[in-house]
Amino acid sequence: MMSRASEGSTPAGKSDHGDRPRVFALVGNPNSGKTTLFNSLTGLRQKVSNYPGVTVERKEGTAIGQHGEPIRIIDLPGAYSLNPQSPDEEIMRDVLLGRRGDLSRPDAVICVIDATNAERHLYLATQVLELGLPTIIVLNMTDLAEANRIQIDPEKLADKLGVPVIPMRAHRRTGLPELRIAMSRHDLPASGHSVPLPEEIHGMLEKVHASDSIHARHAALYAPGKARQLLDDNQAWEDRLIAARYEAIRDLCEDSFRRDDVEVTTLTDRLDSLFLHRFFGWIILSAVLLSLFLMIFYGGELPMQGIEWLFGKAGEVVQATLPPGDFRDLVTDGIIAGVGGVIVFLPQILILFFFIGLMEDSGYLPRVAFLLDRFMSRVGLHGRSFIPLLSAYACAIPGIMGTRTIENPKDRLVTILVTPFASCSARLPVYAIMIVTIFPTERVPTLAKAGLLFGMYALGTLGIFIFAWIFNKVLKRNVTAPSVMELPTYKMPSLTSVLAQMWERSRLFVRRAGTVILGISILLWAANTYPKSTDPDPAVQAENSFAGRIGHAIEPVIEPLGYDWRIGVGIVASFAAREVFVSAMRISFNVAEDDEDDAKSMGELRQKFRETTRDDGSPLFSPLTCLSLMVFYVFALQCASTVAVVRRETNSWRWPIFQFTYMTLTAYFAAMMVYQGGKLLGYT
Repeated sequence: MMSRASEGSTPAGKSDHGDRPRVFALVGNPNSGKTTLFNSLTGLRQKVSNYPGVTVERKEGTAIGQHGEPIRIIDLPGAYSLNPQSPDEEIMRDVLLGRRGDLSRPDAVICVIDATNAERHLYLATQVLELGLPTIIVLNMTDLAEANRIQIDPEKLADKLGVPVIPMRAHRRTGLPELRIAMSRHDLPASGHSVPLPEEIHGMLEKVHASDSIHARHAALYAPGKARQLLDDNQAWEDRLIAARYEAIRDLCEDSFRRDDVEVTTLTDRLDSLFLHRFFGWIILSAVLLSLFLMIFYGGELPMQGIEWLFGKAGEVVQATLPPGDFRDLVTDGIIAGVGGVIVFLPQILILFFFIGLMEDSGYLPRVAFLLDRFMSRVGLHGRSFIPLLSAYACAIPGIMGTRTIENPKDRLVTILVTPFASCSARLPVYAIMIVTIFPTERVPTLAKAGLLFGMYALGTLGIFIFAWIFNKVLKRNVTAPSVMELPTYKMPSLTSVLAQMWERSRLFVRRAGTVILGISILLWAANTYPKSTDPDPAVQAENSFAGRIGHAIEPVIEPLGYDWRIGVGIVASFAAREVFVSAMRISFNVAEDDEDDAKSMGELRQKFRETTRDDGSPLFSPLTCLSLMVFYVFALQCASTVAVVRRETNSWRWPIFQFTYMTLTAYFAAMMVYQGGKLLGYT
């Protein structure tokens, strides 16, 4: 079904755009289904980067129109209004107004509205329509609106707005063909609809923009300039305009959206009575998180063995093809062993992203934030901090960037300072190899391993809360502002959207392995290979190499933690990226990829860990040492990329240096307490 304003299609051609594809900006409120629609339109033809000069994520993709023509889609950050309260909303405003030098003004706009909450979502939509750009309104989640006894008449809404209005169910791709037809139109209209401005606001705009169009006058309400300065001198202008806009929106909705008078208990109401229950809600949340950790270990085991086998075969082929020498050793022991030692954990990372994607797309993720909000406010964290913190369990970088939605600068700074305590996916390789070294697969059930993994995540979460409370006191921000959270309607998650997110994140991970980790692996191989030793014993060669000398230099510092010089090399190398630790261990312990010892679990590296002893004959990687290493990586800021992002977000080197220092000291003393405390209690 497509509204009358969207019927028909002018054949695609060059029009006034020349040979370049037309550009559509995709806008909408958070939780409107905008990202699902973007993924449905573009599939895998998309890329993610940042806007120049800021850390706001920039997502672009290519859709295919009705006639096979390419259409460029820019997915702008979710926003509630063109009056920006955060960097995300500033970017959306500047792109729509053509105020970004790196990006020309879009040719048209697709504005996504949640049909179950149309009145609130039409606030942004009416602002966008007043800018004078050709626009398509997408009424998303119409199935949920019908379930809530909301009767929708898209044709009446289209007549009032003067633009195409297309009902959709983006997660099921219903309405997608009609949207493609509308996007292919070169006679796509701009709306003539505008909210009548209060007289005093209209008079102020007339003083500056008397000769300009109504669209230019409305645009002046949002962009810095003389008109905005005049308005800001009158403090109450925005309140009056908001009231006028909502009155106009009520008129729009009067005939287009009708709700039955009969009170309906919706599926969302029934689910919330369970998921938000003060007792059962916590049990369900605990079960969800435990299931995640079980799947990470149990579900990732077979594909990990397959990847390990492939890299082992690649090493065998190189061994058989190339003549003996340093170059062959570089390829097998440096490149294949180093990169393979990290890529093998890709299945576990994909499972983590899959679960987070399901929780986010279904609407359960905001409920988790709601459950934790009261507790978070007690330790000095803003309620809006939860979503960035949860994102940080995948990667700290988007988590830190996500703090831009927190308006109070001190709230934002506290969240940035504690975000890296969230155990990101880069820590998974370290946790995984340590856990399987402690617990042999053949004797210990998967539940015990998942429990220990859960404990590491819980320890990092505890670190977040403790240091947030401390920083709250130090920064003297004792009163936490109340947070307003949007709880979207539950919906079936879009598998396409979740898989697209998995693909993008896994692509970034593999690219990182192919660049940063590859380079570090080569450097580590060289550091472990040179200078050459006359002694044929590999252990002597490793100890006398450059890496060995660095390790010996820091060994007195790390010895109280239970580490020797080889582990020290891994810790130093992993500052570039935490997952490099596993690659460094493969190289430092001279593990060859064609060694198939203990192939049922982590393979040859785990076996090497079990066989390595100290000078006194005791095992180097005892359970106590493995636990100490895990605790160290829970708290340590072993990530150069995170340091760089914190520098950009805080616009100062003071905070990233402070953050790296306090986290490293915390990691050191926590690991020392584990190792020395365990020894005092009689554990070895």
